[in-house]
Amino acid sequence: MDPHAIGEMLALLMFVATIGFVLMGYPVAFTLAGTGIIFATIGSLFGGFDFTLFNGLASRYFGVMTNEVLVAVPLFVFMGVTLERSKIAEALLETMGQIFGSLRGGLGLSVILVGALLAASTGIVGATVVTMGLLSLPAMLRAGYDPKLASGIICASGTLGQIIPPSTVLIFMADMLQGANATAQLAKGDLAPDPVSVGDLFIGAFIPGFFLVGLYALWVILKAVFQPESCPALVMSTEQRRELPRRVMRALLPPLALIVAVLGSIIFGIASPTESASVGAVGAMVLAVLNRQMSLSMLREVMLATMKITSLVFVILLGASVFSLVFRGLGGEKIVSDTLYAMPGGEFGALFVVMALMFVLGFFLDTFEIIFIVVPVTAPVLLSFDISPIWLGVMCGVNLQTSFLTPPFGFALFYLRGVAPPQVTTGHIYRGIVPFVVLQLVGLGILWAVPSLATWLPEVVYAEAPPLSAEGIASPDQGADSLDDLVPAQDQ
Repeated sequence: MDPHAIGEMLALLMFVATIGFVLMGYPVAFTLAGTGIIFATIGSLFGGFDFTLFNGLASRYFGVMTNEVLVAVPLFVFMGVTLERSKIAEALLETMGQIFGSLRGGLGLSVILVGALLAASTGIVGATVVTMGLLSLPAMLRAGYDPKLASGIICASGTLGQIIPPSTVLIFMADMLQGANATAQLAKGDLAPDPVSVGDLFIGAFIPGFFLVGLYALWVILKAVFQPESCPALVMSTEQRRELPRRVMRALLPPLALIVAVLGSIIFGIASPTESASVGAVGAMVLAVLNRQMSLSMLREVMLATMKITSLVFVILLGASVFSLVFRGLGGEKIVSDTLYAMPGGEFGALFVVMALMFVLGFFLDTFEIIFIVVPVTAPVLLSFDISPIWLGVMCGVNLQTSFLTPPFGFALFYLRGVAPPQVTTGHIYRGIVPFVVLQLVGLGILWAVPSLATWLPEVVYAEAPPLSAEGIASPDQGADSLDDLVPAQDQ
């Protein structure tokens, strides 16, 4: 049998086997690397894989560790954990609840807005969902909210950190799209393609992210109008009303100032994402000191949590590098490209297949697992259709946000289930999230139909500025090494 045919068959089997091992409960990072090595060995025995491809793996791992773009990841994680541990999120929830709680559906609206603010300041889905579940869910239930609506609002709002900057998902996405776009444009003869920076993707995701916030808020307003019993108003005391202006000044303005400092410095080209991440980390510590929550023990907890979260993500990345290298070495990349190019409808059909694949994988896998497996293989083909890399990255981000919401393994659902009171059942949570998954798909469809939602703001912001490198710094030169370099093409 032809070795190339054997390799392609093994590539498909490896993909299926990886999904199966993950569903069996094996650690994802080691499953990706281990499955890759097993199938590489099998492929080598049949002449379908060249083991010399592994020779450059160590240098590529070193390239990840020295990539200045990815330094922003632990810094943003540190910023988010610090804000979460300093109880700033609690103060935000209480204050926003008092601002809007006197309206029907107002408490739900306040949770959505706080979710957006926490997304723009922390970006940690688990911490956001748990915090809002502990604080807001009991308050919403006491106010008479439908448990399904309350659960859906908290889960959906808590996942906004996946798409609203500064999102760690977007940082990795930008770095992968940088390499994928360079590969696609080089194949078309363009030797100097425009770089894709983290700042580009942050700015591109800004409008779609808050558009989703608007869709969530619109759903709550419709529920308040047509089913007022599902989201009644919150009764406030005279003392609470009198204290409200002071609480707004203390609880709302400092986090907003930090958000403006971090995102504004990126959007207006004052600092690169890595530099703004360091500003955010320092700013979060300042807010913790002002909130009288900073101590050496808390700082130690924050650093340990940052180390654990960052290590988890990067170990998955390194395992996915082995998987992608073997997948390409077996000829899987050719199968993907041939399949996507053969799709009816051309660009539309290819993009639809990739988006559908990501959505289905979201039922079983985590966001990082999906992007590390799917994006390096499919993005070069999609970008060869002259699709905007910024639009593609934002589309993937919106799509992948649903991976936290879709049963049976939606992580936001598990986070909320772990802190929900007994009267809120798993059935309440699963049924409550369905309307928000539909809203997510509606938002994805609108973004697909109107790409300018993602591309307009970057064009306006950078209209008079030089293009940004992968590090987000104005430069005509190509950016830093991309993740695509970790998984070389078959002929490398």
